Amino acid sequence: MRNPTPDTRHLTPDTSDALDSVARRQSSLRATMEERRLPAFLVTNLTNIAYLTRFRGTAGVALFTSREGVLWVDPRYTLQAREQARGVEVIEEKKGLHNAVAEWLKNHKIRRLGYEQAHLNCAHFSLLQQAGGRRINFLPIVGGVEQLRAVKDEEEVAKIRGAGRITVEVFAEVLGRVRPGLSEFELGTEIEYRMRKKGAEGAAFETIVASGARAALPHARASRKLLRENEFVIFDLGAILGGYAADMTRTVYLGEPTRHVRRLYSAVVEAQERAARSVLPGVRTGDVDAVARRTLAGRGLARFFTHSTGHGVGLEAHELPRLARGEKARLQTGQVVTVEPGVYLEGWGGIRVEDTILVGPAGPEVLTPAPKDQWIVE
Repeated sequence: MRNPTPDTRHLTPDTSDALDSVARRQSSLRATMEERRLPAFLVTNLTNIAYLTRFRGTAGVALFTSREGVLWVDPRYTLQAREQARGVEVIEEKKGLHNAVAEWLKNHKIRRLGYEQAHLNCAHFSLLQQAGGRRINFLPIVGGVEQLRAVKDEEEVAKIRGAGRITVEVFAEVLGRVRPGLSEFELGTEIEYRMRKKGAEGAAFETIVASGARAALPHARASRKLLRENEFVIFDLGAILGGYAADMTRTVYLGEPTRHVRRLYSAVVEAQERAARSVLPGVRTGDVDAVARRTLAGRGLARFFTHSTGHGVGLEAHELPRLARGEKARLQTGQVVTVEPGVYLEGWGGIRVEDTILVGPAGPEVLTPAPKDQWIVE
């Protein structure tokens, strides 16, 4: 696997780049619509709206046809939408966004409408049905835009790489402060503060710091518990930069590890690195998961690995594709995924190691290249 050269350049694209990327994304969406014979597609997931238009407000509804795009916002977001949105007509709506959509559908005599099944609530769906009556055939779409988002362009990869760089730098700085007597909460807060100080918009998710027996909880929240000698500490962190996330986990041990502790740690690292090397175009995502499980099974630890091996990373910290048992999807060049096997022993502790990895044409590229051999804190 290749480690990236840190890229510290300013990551905000100019207007022409923004227009080009938005045009490509909307063109891909329209190609999908044509395949499904959809004259119109309603987008209500705000992350998907940001991907397709660059509008990053917290209220808005977008609709696309083969020739046009419309973004409805309420008066709080009119100025922001006009500054950010590309490839759509921005319409300010004071009487309810979905009411405006219903009126638009009626005026344009739409007969087939695709909508995001997972992101349109019952009340708004009923309103659209009432407005359209029997004239509109409503077609639920699952994962339409999310499938497009799974493959990143160069601009997106650059942002994730930048988020990964900040994540690695912050972990290295905080690792030098780790010692018995500090609380998990104090370390988690320090990590998120340093991310912002380095230019990140913040943490991509609530930073996990879990020590001792709490390290057996894969999604433990940082608590007031104090770190102690002779226990593992899991750090799961990721910065967000330009709207894009990184995701990395490292586990350290406070004190002199026993032979048993060393065996457990080396098993997880081996599983993670073997699985990471299998992140190649054309490989089934379920096969990456299987590599990690087989490695841990060879050490008698498979039953202690209780979650999937990984997931996509981008505008959200968890998105497509899934690297899980039995998944049939094949990895594609340009996808960015995590590989994060772990071992969790109830009442004792846990170990997890995770990297954000680009599926590159020349092989996997680790975007969070923090060392894994500096795990003993004495």
